Amino acid sequence: MWINPYLFVADEVADSIAAMKPVVALESTIIAHGMPYPQNVETALKVEQVIRFNGAVPATIAIMDGKLKVGITMDEIESLGHRGLSVIKASRRDLSVLLSRGCTGATTVSATMIGAASAGIHVFVTGGIGGIHRGAETTMDISADLEELAHTKMVVVCAGVKSILDIGLTIEFLETKGVPIIGYQTDDMPAFYTRSSGFKVDYRLDSAEDIAHAFITHQLLGLAGSLLITNPIPEAFSLPPDHINHVIDEAIIECNKRGVKGKNVTPFLLSKVKELTRGESLEANIGLVMGNAVLGAKIAVSICDQA
Repeated sequence: MWINPYLFVADEVADSIAAMKPVVALESTIIAHGMPYPQNVETALKVEQVIRFNGAVPATIAIMDGKLKVGITMDEIESLGHRGLSVIKASRRDLSVLLSRGCTGATTVSATMIGAASAGIHVFVTGGIGGIHRGAETTMDISADLEELAHTKMVVVCAGVKSILDIGLTIEFLETKGVPIIGYQTDDMPAFYTRSSGFKVDYRLDSAEDIAHAFITHQLLGLAGSLLITNPIPEAFSLPPDHINHVIDEAIIECNKRGVKGKNVTPFLLSKVKELTRGESLEANIGLVMGNAVLGAKIAVSICDQA
């Protein structure tokens, strides 16, 4: 279904939204930039299956040939995964130009949220959100994800802030912007590869139903911005904090030596961390995304049940 010349919503997704059935949005940067081929495609398809198994409809979002598509096909997922880093990484600032020029792009958290909100989707599942990079006091490297969280109304399920970032500063930024950080069955802020960062969340909620109720209240109050739900990585995939932090420090040193900047920093660091952990970080990434998909689907179902 065409919403406008640039926004296309897949029939299944559009029909589910119209019928007030649960839908979960998914990003595509994790496919093109977050994991190597073929694990990226395998993970993307499995995440969609997990969401369906838990009662919701998946809507993977990407820019395909100048169209912001909410719900892409298996072939399109395969294409993004196979092309990998050659696909443009699309954030909020990139949308207008990429769409007007007929480009293809993998949507980040911020761009995915824009597409999801435009289609009427309330729940978005990702791996980890972007944030304030280490050393941002001199580089001013701050992810557009944070501003999007501040003004786009949505439930965003993640495994916390990516460990490669400055978690403390990111939390402070979100507090300033009025974005509540809600721990799912935890008082501790997860750190992507590990279950705790040493920081505390704002609130703890122990069920998908409680999260759904909080979001409905958020809507009724007319408040802007998202509820950020932090879901700790499953124990089986969690990496030792000292080990992963040492690896991240090494990766950042290498990143600085090579002069990697801007939107290339995160893909470089994730790839370097994977190399230094001999693939352990990739397994952790896959495990946490699956856990987030289960929770996101349950929240979406509960929102529909309570609406």
